Amino acid sequence: MSLLENRVVLGSVCFLGGSAIGYWLWRWKERNLRAAFTLKEQSALEDARRQAEVIGREARVQANEEAIKIRHTAENACSTRQQELTDTEKRLVERESLINRQLQSIVEEERRLREQQDACQRKSDGLEHDRQELAAAGRRRREELQAICKLNETEARAQLLKEVEMESLQDASQLTRRILEEARTRAEEKARHIISLAIQRYAGEHTYEISSATIALPGEDLKGRIIGREGRNIRAFEAATGVTVLIDDTPNAVVLSGFDPVRREIARESMQRLILDGRIHPTRIEEVVTKVSQEMNETIVRYGEEAMLKAGAAPIHPEIIKTLGRLHFRHSFSQNVLDHCVEVAHLTGLLAAELGLDTGTAKRCGLLHDIGKAITTKSKARMRSSARTSCAAMVSRRKWSTPSPRIMTRRRITARLASSSARRTPSAPRAPARARKP
Repeated sequence: MSLLENRVVLGSVCFLGGSAIGYWLWRWKERNLRAAFTLKEQSALEDARRQAEVIGREARVQANEEAIKIRHTAENACSTRQQELTDTEKRLVERESLINRQLQSIVEEERRLREQQDACQRKSDGLEHDRQELAAAGRRRREELQAICKLNETEARAQLLKEVEMESLQDASQLTRRILEEARTRAEEKARHIISLAIQRYAGEHTYEISSATIALPGEDLKGRIIGREGRNIRAFEAATGVTVLIDDTPNAVVLSGFDPVRREIARESMQRLILDGRIHPTRIEEVVTKVSQEMNETIVRYGEEAMLKAGAAPIHPEIIKTLGRLHFRHSFSQNVLDHCVEVAHLTGLLAAELGLDTGTAKRCGLLHDIGKAITTKSKARMRSSARTSCAAMVSRRKWSTPSPRIMTRRRITARLASSSARRTPSAPRAPARARKP
């Protein structure tokens, strides 16, 4: 029993001792933690104080720098403003001095003008006095001449005018003769000048004259297909188009030869379409040639209408337009005949304008001067009827070219001057008057 009590007592003592030691350790740890927190707060305060001091120093430095910049800016602005004020004052002084000089020059000019006005007034008075003296002297001279010649003033004036008229008529006769001679000598030079001026104001394009067309082939095997079995295709093509097909050793080429340019163009277009189509036989050849011929008629009419528009001529008969369009496919002297006709139409229009004639009729004549080159045997009958219609319309409208009234008036004046000078001066040969053109 005593052992158990001893153990209990010992356990209690140990528990109390452990509790005391634990409490003491807990207080000691709490004091250490408080000391650590205190040290940490003090260090944070120190850091905050140092940062505040640094920030304050930087703020003071920055404020000083801003103050220095503001002071420099203000000083520069003041100096600039002072310089502007100085320049303005200098300009004002210069302007004031200039105004003073101008005022002084104006005053001097006014004084000089006043002196000149006084001098002019004195001269005017002197001239009036001299004029009166001259008039009195003239009257005395006329009275003395009337007393010497025994003629009054009216008779003397009539005799003087008669002598002056005779001298003027002689001078006019000589002048008229010289003008006519110069006109005859310069007529050819003037004509050359007008023609050269018209040629310089218009220039046309030139092309090369050919009588054959070459068709490029994509392969040599097409030559056999163009010829056909026993030459059926080539004979059908020549019969339909009226041109000659030349197939020789030239690689990848077929030559179409013919003197009719329209037929040659139809044959060229038909051959190209047949080559692109690939079906080459007599029936297809006739179909293609017929279709191309119809399209060619439309193309010819379009070329004729375009030529009329380019030349600026008046409308004409449709058959004549169609014949005119055929000239597009004809060449003469290394030039396209239709372009040549348009060029001649412009030239004749310019010449007519220079000479004062009807430009519309002149352009039509120039445009149709080579139309005979496009007429074939089949189109002669149509051309006769269309020509009769056009001539009848032209006669009814009376569009024949006549000289302008200005030229007729000049010719009448020249003829009258020449005839009057020949009548009044018998010694001078009479200049024939030009007859007016109908």
